[in-house]
Amino acid sequence: MAGSGGPLSRSGLRGREAELGQLRALIDSVARTGSGALALIRGEPGIGKTTLLTEAVARAAAAGFSVGLGKADELHHIVPLSSLATCVLHGDRPLLSGDALVDLARRHDQRIRLVERLAEVIEERAGGIPVLIALDDAQWADPLSRFALQQLPGRLRTSPVLWLLTERQGVDGPAAEIAAAVRDELPVLTVSLGPLSGAAIGRLADDTLGAAADERVRELLEGAGGNPFLAVEMLAGLRTADASDEPVPPGLVTGVRGRLSSLHPDTLRFLQMGAVLGRGFGFHDAAALCGRPSVALIPALEEAVRAGLLDDDGEQLLFRHDLLRQAVYVDIPPSARKALHREAAALLVAAGHQPIDVVSHILRGAQPGDGEAVALLRRAADDVLPVTPGLAADLVARALELVPTARPLWFTVGEQAIGCLTRAGRNREALATGDRLMACRPPVEMVGRLQAALGGTLWNMDLADELRRRTEGALALGGVAPEVGARLAALRALALSRAHDLGPARAAGEEALRAAVATGDREAHVQALFALGEIALNAGENAAARERFTALSAVDPVFAPEEIVAHQHMDDFATSERLLARAADGAGGTREVLLLWAQGQQHLGLGRLDDADADFLTMERLEDEVQVHVQQVNGRVIRSRIALLRGDREAAREHLAEARRRLAVKPNPGNTAAVRFLEAVHAEADGDVRLAVDRIRRVQEQGPFLRWRLLRTWVPSAVRMALGGGDRELAEDLAAQAEAHAARNPAVPSAAGVAARALGGVRDDLALLERSVALLRAAPRPLIRAAACADLGRALLAAGRKAEAVTALTEAQATFAASGAPAAAAFLQRDLRAAGAGGRRGAGGQRPVQGWEALTASEKKVARLVAEGHSNRSAAELLVVSPHTVNTHLTSAFRKLAVNSRVQLANLVMGLSED
Repeated sequence: MAGSGGPLSRSGLRGREAELGQLRALIDSVARTGSGALALIRGEPGIGKTTLLTEAVARAAAAGFSVGLGKADELHHIVPLSSLATCVLHGDRPLLSGDALVDLARRHDQRIRLVERLAEVIEERAGGIPVLIALDDAQWADPLSRFALQQLPGRLRTSPVLWLLTERQGVDGPAAEIAAAVRDELPVLTVSLGPLSGAAIGRLADDTLGAAADERVRELLEGAGGNPFLAVEMLAGLRTADASDEPVPPGLVTGVRGRLSSLHPDTLRFLQMGAVLGRGFGFHDAAALCGRPSVALIPALEEAVRAGLLDDDGEQLLFRHDLLRQAVYVDIPPSARKALHREAAALLVAAGHQPIDVVSHILRGAQPGDGEAVALLRRAADDVLPVTPGLAADLVARALELVPTARPLWFTVGEQAIGCLTRAGRNREALATGDRLMACRPPVEMVGRLQAALGGTLWNMDLADELRRRTEGALALGGVAPEVGARLAALRALALSRAHDLGPARAAGEEALRAAVATGDREAHVQALFALGEIALNAGENAAARERFTALSAVDPVFAPEEIVAHQHMDDFATSERLLARAADGAGGTREVLLLWAQGQQHLGLGRLDDADADFLTMERLEDEVQVHVQQVNGRVIRSRIALLRGDREAAREHLAEARRRLAVKPNPGNTAAVRFLEAVHAEADGDVRLAVDRIRRVQEQGPFLRWRLLRTWVPSAVRMALGGGDRELAEDLAAQAEAHAARNPAVPSAAGVAARALGGVRDDLALLERSVALLRAAPRPLIRAAACADLGRALLAAGRKAEAVTALTEAQATFAASGAPAAAAFLQRDLRAAGAGGRRGAGGQRPVQGWEALTASEKKVARLVAEGHSNRSAAELLVVSPHTVNTHLTSAFRKLAVNSRVQLANLVMGLSED
């Protein structure tokens, strides 16, 4: 057979020998190399995409692949993961059971976590045999399947997994986007199917009609335009036609109509109801839509199968090709279609289907004022909100259109729409929706609910003053329910956290927390604790912030990253490490992106620059994937500083440029100050002291809360710049800031050490610099200690105490080198020479860019674990990091080692000695 390398025997493959050869070569390559690949088959409807895909699947199965074959459906393109589910649930050895998939979706409430779990399942299977996952008609893939397919091929590129997609040419589908997204990460083959040649069409005619395929038939087949499906349908009509000389009109719809005209009216009606339900449909559902008992329609079903219009797979009926369904469907009058879709939705819900399963029918059939349709759309939106918030927002927006304006239900649905749009990151739409609702003068109680719903929107948009104005206005109106009043009070406190005077903010937060506890409203409770945590951070009160965020995480585990970072601010990295390990196990559905931010801060604080850089890179990738950008500016700022410490000026400048670009998109005070400080760092490195001082001064002018949040550990660098530029007043202001921060945080060793270093720099006080180093020895932050040792060493050198200077400078150099900061270490070489010491040999050496020694310590650990057979998940558990970070390390290792698969990596590692 063709699938096992023999001669082509199936007529559907006439003229496709070259394309099939390309697919066979790719299948063989994946099996041989052990690395992933993706193939995309594109072409017009009926051109042979499905036939070619089916033959490729047969070839892969014969070659020993574990195969998952699925098909997206036009009327199920909304149901989350429905398209990809058909791939992982079917086949001789399904990747997942139906119960396992349902459990997966129920227990993991975020897209990133859900996709990661799917990746683990596929990776585990691919550890034993190569895997093929094929999806037909990808243009109708649902949003969550699209998201998964954009992530999974790259995530699994080091495993023998072949992805095979088909998509209609000219349709704005996801397959081409998926291929473009992974083209730089794994081999991508695009097979564009054009019309068959006249010779191939002739062979099709010979296959079907044999001797009857005379010259007249061949002339008629020219009307198929080289489309094999149209040709086969016309040939089928010729084969069953009367032996008359009447010409057969070309064209699929005409041909199908000719075949339908001979059917019993009950059969035609049954087919039309099936066409409304979709390409695949239940016999009982179609009978119900016909208004007939199922038993009465068995003859109609039998006739439709005999006519070659339907297939029966034992579970459902399927139109043999979607073009057949469409040909039947277009003959139903449009007004009747709308009514039938609405009736189909009601029947399916009555039969026990979930709201999301009938949404496609609702969208096609609902009329304004349809309360049941509105209720179904709202329920469906609630169901899909955790994994596809954008879809949820679209569904509620449609529900809002169906409700008469200014009715009570309109405001209620609008409140839900604001929440969904905000969750989807579509904040401008959410605000516009809220303003449209407010313009219609809702009841007083609803005014409060709407303004409370807009609270998260305004906060995300950095509109703190507008948030304060709206919440105060709603509270002044009165008439709101107690729980809504508590939410508004908490939001007002949050808005006040950005004020210059935080006393009123703290009082408002405490009052809001009391109101939340009294009403028992969880949302108000969460919001009040978050506000109090923000107020404490902005006041530089780390212990109070830790208390608030710990309480918040207990109420809602989604805020675990905030608790983790709060412990880091207290120099309690041991507790934050335990919390990171617990969060990595998936407790509470922690937000993956912010968890990576917390993990990056952990590594940065502990002087693990390579790991921190990988964390922030991974975080940025995940934010791009979910299209919700929170920490990308700050991530780039930190990565730029890391690059400078490494001595990679080009990368540092690239990060600065990207930080500026992203600042233009999200220009809030915090992001602005962070970029200005980074500009100061770069200006100092470039020798432009005046520009450095200007940027530091701008940071100080941004707002008082930034003094505590941005320059917490960076104040001594700012002091050095101010002194270098001759601005002693600015330097003294910065030192006073550090002293105030230490006074607010007496239990934080690094705060006291940083304050002593800053003040010692301003006063040129050797005793203070010595005290700074002594204090920082009790803190777990090696980079801060190394910088203090460097300052002390230079001061000792200036005082003529060379032996002591060598000790301090050598410690600083060794610490910088051990942390992955060779440029910072090399910078001390001149001072060491001046002190009469040669410095640490190789302290400033750069890592090579290729080969095993180019790998960071973490990349080597990951490479060894993967070579031993560990999955990304098991390696992450051993290293106490995110699986996404493991993937980042592995990607970098593969690039540096010039390998393409886990098998190649294992072979390489086996030849190395332990280091």
